[in-house]
Amino acid sequence: MVLNRYNLKETGDIVKRSEAVNRITEILDESKIGVLSTAQNDEPNARYMWFYNDDLTLYAKTDDKSPKYDEIKGNPQAHVLLGFHETSNHAFVEVYGHIERVDDQKMIDWLWEKQDEQFFDSKENPHLKALKIIPEAIKIMNDEAYEDVKLSL
Repeated sequence: MVLNRYNLKETGDIVKRSEAVNRITEILDESKIGVLSTAQNDEPNARYMWFYNDDLTLYAKTDDKSPKYDEIKGNPQAHVLLGFHETSNHAFVEVYGHIERVDDQKMIDWLWEKQDEQFFDSKENPHLKALKIIPEAIKIMNDEAYEDVKLSL
Protein backbone atom coordinates (compact mmCIF):
# COMPACT_ATOMS: atom_id res chain seq x y z
CA MET A 1 0.00 0.00 0.00
CA VAL A 2 1.35 3.42 -0.95
CA LEU A 3 0.60 6.10 1.60
CA ASN A 4 -0.28 9.63 0.59
CA ARG A 5 0.61 11.22 3.92
CA TYR A 6 3.49 10.65 6.34
CA ASN A 7 3.56 11.30 10.07
CA LEU A 8 6.90 12.58 11.24
CA LYS A 9 8.05 11.02 14.52
CA GLU A 10 9.83 14.10 15.83
CA THR A 11 7.11 16.69 15.31
CA GLY A 12 3.96 14.69 14.58
CA ASP A 13 3.47 16.89 11.53
CA ILE A 14 1.95 15.40 8.41
CA VAL A 15 3.73 15.60 5.06
CA LYS A 16 1.67 15.02 1.94
CA ARG A 17 2.98 12.64 -0.72
CA SER A 18 3.20 15.52 -3.22
CA GLU A 19 5.39 17.51 -0.79
CA ALA A 20 7.71 14.52 -0.34
CA VAL A 21 7.94 14.03 -4.12
CA ASN A 22 8.73 17.74 -4.57
CA ARG A 23 11.52 17.61 -1.96
CA ILE A 24 12.99 14.43 -3.45
CA THR A 25 12.91 16.04 -6.90
CA GLU A 26 14.71 19.13 -5.56
CA ILE A 27 17.51 16.98 -4.14
CA LEU A 28 17.79 14.87 -7.29
CA ASP A 29 17.84 17.96 -9.52
CA GLU A 30 20.57 19.59 -7.40
CA SER A 31 22.75 16.49 -7.37
CA LYS A 32 24.49 14.71 -10.21
CA ILE A 33 27.25 12.68 -8.59
CA GLY A 34 26.26 9.87 -6.26
CA VAL A 35 27.07 6.32 -5.24
CA LEU A 36 25.56 3.30 -6.95
CA SER A 37 25.73 0.14 -4.83
CA THR A 38 25.07 -3.33 -6.16
CA ALA A 39 26.02 -6.83 -5.06
CA GLN A 40 27.40 -9.96 -6.62
CA ASN A 41 27.93 -13.28 -4.83
CA ASP A 42 26.83 -11.66 -1.54
CA GLU A 43 29.60 -9.06 -1.86
CA PRO A 44 28.57 -5.39 -2.06
CA ASN A 45 30.15 -3.08 -4.61
CA ALA A 46 29.88 0.71 -4.65
CA ARG A 47 31.06 3.25 -7.18
CA TYR A 48 30.61 6.95 -7.88
CA MET A 49 28.56 7.73 -10.96
CA TRP A 50 26.82 10.63 -12.68
CA PHE A 51 23.03 10.43 -12.41
CA TYR A 52 20.24 12.07 -14.37
CA ASN A 53 16.72 12.42 -12.95
CA ASP A 54 13.60 11.98 -15.04
CA ASP A 55 10.46 11.99 -12.87
CA LEU A 56 12.18 10.06 -10.01
CA THR A 57 13.68 7.50 -12.39
CA LEU A 58 17.46 7.77 -12.45
CA TYR A 59 19.75 7.17 -15.40
CA ALA A 60 23.50 6.70 -15.61
CA LYS A 61 26.01 5.82 -18.31
CA THR A 62 28.39 2.90 -18.30
CA ASP A 63 30.66 0.80 -20.46
CA ASP A 64 29.24 -2.62 -21.32
CA LYS A 65 32.74 -4.03 -20.76
CA SER A 66 32.78 -2.92 -17.12
CA PRO A 67 32.35 -5.52 -14.35
CA LYS A 68 29.25 -3.72 -13.08
CA TYR A 69 27.44 -4.28 -16.38
CA ASP A 70 27.61 -8.06 -15.98
CA GLU A 71 27.03 -7.78 -12.24
CA ILE A 72 23.74 -5.94 -12.87
CA LYS A 73 22.62 -8.66 -15.26
CA GLY A 74 23.02 -11.22 -12.48
CA ASN A 75 21.48 -9.08 -9.73
CA PRO A 76 19.58 -5.94 -10.79
CA GLN A 77 18.93 -4.69 -7.24
CA ALA A 78 20.43 -1.29 -6.53
CA HIS A 79 20.92 1.28 -3.81
CA VAL A 80 21.81 4.87 -4.71
CA LEU A 81 22.98 7.70 -2.42
CA LEU A 82 22.56 11.10 -4.01
CA GLY A 83 22.83 14.60 -2.56
CA PHE A 84 24.59 15.76 0.61
CA HIS A 85 27.36 18.03 -0.73
CA GLU A 86 25.21 19.71 -3.35
CA THR A 87 22.41 20.71 -0.95
CA SER A 88 22.49 23.60 1.50
CA ASN A 89 21.53 21.47 4.53
CA HIS A 90 23.40 18.34 3.39
CA ALA A 91 20.14 16.53 2.67
CA PHE A 92 20.40 13.44 0.51
CA VAL A 93 18.23 10.61 -0.71
CA GLU A 94 18.56 6.86 -0.54
CA VAL A 95 17.01 5.20 -3.58
CA TYR A 96 16.14 1.51 -3.42
CA GLY A 97 15.26 -0.07 -6.74
CA HIS A 98 16.27 -2.22 -9.64
CA ILE A 99 18.35 -1.52 -12.72
CA GLU A 100 17.57 -2.13 -16.35
CA ARG A 101 20.43 -2.16 -18.85
CA VAL A 102 19.41 0.02 -21.79
CA ASP A 103 20.86 -0.09 -25.30
CA ASP A 104 19.11 2.86 -26.93
CA GLN A 105 20.95 5.53 -28.92
CA LYS A 106 18.21 8.14 -28.26
CA MET A 107 18.74 7.62 -24.54
CA ILE A 108 22.52 7.95 -24.94
CA ASP A 109 22.02 11.14 -26.97
CA TRP A 110 19.89 12.56 -24.13
CA LEU A 111 22.49 11.63 -21.48
CA TRP A 112 25.62 12.64 -23.41
CA GLU A 113 27.70 15.50 -22.00
CA LYS A 114 31.00 17.01 -23.07
CA GLN A 115 32.91 15.43 -20.16
CA ASP A 116 31.95 11.96 -21.44
CA GLU A 117 34.69 12.36 -24.04
CA GLN A 118 37.14 11.54 -21.21
CA PHE A 119 35.76 7.99 -21.18
CA PHE A 120 34.28 7.43 -24.65
CA ASP A 121 35.51 8.66 -28.02
CA SER A 122 31.94 9.59 -29.04
CA LYS A 123 28.33 9.04 -28.12
CA GLU A 124 28.16 6.48 -30.93
CA ASN A 125 30.68 4.25 -29.15
CA PRO A 126 29.16 0.74 -29.26
CA HIS A 127 30.19 0.05 -25.65
CA LEU A 128 28.42 3.11 -24.21
CA LYS A 129 25.19 1.97 -22.53
CA ALA A 130 22.61 3.47 -20.20
CA LEU A 131 21.45 2.21 -16.85
CA LYS A 132 17.87 2.92 -15.82
CA ILE A 133 17.35 2.81 -12.06
CA ILE A 134 13.66 2.30 -11.33
CA PRO A 135 12.92 3.25 -7.73
CA GLU A 136 10.86 1.06 -5.44
CA ALA A 137 11.35 3.37 -2.46
CA ILE A 138 13.10 6.67 -1.79
CA LYS A 139 14.06 7.89 1.66
CA ILE A 140 14.89 11.50 2.46
CA MET A 141 17.85 11.79 4.82
CA ASN A 142 19.45 14.62 6.78
CA ASP A 143 16.54 17.02 6.27
CA GLU A 144 14.74 18.00 9.47
CA ALA A 145 11.50 18.81 7.67
CA TYR A 146 11.40 15.34 6.08
CA GLU A 147 13.41 13.32 8.60
CA ASP A 148 11.25 10.19 8.66
CA VAL A 149 9.83 10.21 5.14
CA LYS A 150 10.24 7.10 3.01
CA LEU A 151 8.27 7.19 -0.21
CA SER A 152 7.16 3.79 -1.53
CA LEU A 153 6.60 3.71 -5.26
